[in-house]
Amino acid sequence: MPAYAERGISAPPEVVFNTATDPDRVSAWLPEPLRADGDHRPDVDDDGMHARWRSASAPDWSAEIRVDPVDAGGARVRLELTGGEAADGLADETLENLARTVADNLTAG
Repeated sequence: MPAYAERGISAPPEVVFNTATDPDRVSAWLPEPLRADGDHRPDVDDDGMHARWRSASAPDWSAEIRVDPVDAGGARVRLELTGGEAADGLADETLENLARTVADNLTAG
């Protein structure tokens, strides 16, 4: 059963999505089972800021995010994390790691 988490991030939606889908930054926020294959590129939908990661070595695991703009100029990120019971405790932590990675990206750039 999937675990769900949602949070706001104080950065433009495009920055959040580009940071989340940057193969060089994925290891900073995605759970380990989704990083094990070494190929960190997600499947990205053409209809907006929506991406999905899967792992050949851990086929029970997947992560899916949708990034939407919010009125205040930031972004709202929704995460669906699948990985059995282990995913339940990781959904909020995963989004916290993404928020930290976005903040680091903004500070560095």
